[in-house]
Amino acid sequence: MSFNDILGQEAAKQLLQSALRRQAVSHAYLFSGPKGAGQADMAVAFAKALFCTELEDDACGQCLECRKVEHGNHPDLTMIGPDGASIKIDQIRELQRLFSYRSEHRNPKVYIIEQAEKMTTQAANSLLKFLEEPQVPVVAILIAENGQALLPTIQSRVQKVPFRALPPQMMEQMLVGEGYPHALVRCAVQLASGLEGCRKILNENWFAEIRNVVLQLGKESLNRSGSAIITASQKVFKTELSEHLDMMFSLFHLWCKDMIHVQYGRKESLVFIDQAEYISGHASARSTAQWVSCMDLAAECQKKLRYNVNGQLCLEQLLIGLGGNTPA
Repeated sequence: MSFNDILGQEAAKQLLQSALRRQAVSHAYLFSGPKGAGQADMAVAFAKALFCTELEDDACGQCLECRKVEHGNHPDLTMIGPDGASIKIDQIRELQRLFSYRSEHRNPKVYIIEQAEKMTTQAANSLLKFLEEPQVPVVAILIAENGQALLPTIQSRVQKVPFRALPPQMMEQMLVGEGYPHALVRCAVQLASGLEGCRKILNENWFAEIRNVVLQLGKESLNRSGSAIITASQKVFKTELSEHLDMMFSLFHLWCKDMIHVQYGRKESLVFIDQAEYISGHASARSTAQWVSCMDLAAECQKKLRYNVNGQLCLEQLLIGLGGNTPA
C-alpha cells in the first residue's frame, strides 16, 4: 500500500507527502471524514512512508521496513480500535507502555487509533497527556468519522486532515474493474460512501435479490393491479429480505429519482441502468411533482421504520402511494 494505491483524496496526499519531503511531519494527525473514504489505508501508507528506507515521500513496498508493515509485524507500528463499544483507558495505558521504549531505527514510532471518537472520557484524557508529553519520538494518527466529537483539547493538538466521500463515478470505475456486475455497482455506489462499504454491500447474497424485488414491486405498483401488496407479502415478509427493509426504501428512492432523470433528459445519471428502456417508457406516468412526492414518501416510510413502526405497514404504505392512491 502506497499513496498511489489510494483512490482520490489528493489534498490529503499532498499535505502528507509535502510534510515528508520537508521533514516537517507533525507529532499528531486527525484523519476525519465519512466512513470508507480511505482514512485507514492512508494512515498505513503514511506510516510505511515514514519507515521506508528507499523513498523520501512514499513507500517503495520493497524494502524491509515496508514489508514488515505489509506483513503486520512492524515493531514500531501499533493500531488500536474499540474493544467492544468503546476504546478504554487500559488500551491507552498499554499503548503508553509500548511507546515508552525507543525505536531501534531512525524513524519515529507510529500509532493509529481507529474510531477515535469512541474513546471513553478517561481514555481520551489519558491520550491527551500522552499527546502532550510523549517519552520518545512519536507520530499519532487518529481516525474519526466526526472529528468534532473528540475533546476540544485533543483537537487543538493535532493537525487536521479532512477526507471527503469518494465520487460515485470513481468508485464505480474501480469496482467494475474488480469484476462486480455493473448494474449492481451503480446502485451500491449510491448507498455507501466508500469502497469498503460498497464491497460489503456487493458481497451480500441478498443485495441482488432485494434489488430485483424492488423493481418488481415498483412495476406492479405502477400497473395499479394491487398485486404489489401480495408480492411483498410473499417475497419480502416470508423471506429473509424482511431484515433489509431499510435498504429497500433507499432503492425505491433511487428508482423514483431515475424517473425524474428521464423526464429531464439525464439518462446518463440513471442508477438502474439495466432498466433504462422501462424507465424511459414509464417516467411520464407521473408528473415530476408526483415522483418527488413518491421519493418523500419513501424517505418518510424509512424514517418510520427506524422508529420501530411495523415494517410491513411501512412498505404497504409506500406501495399504495406508488400506485397513485392515498396512503393509509
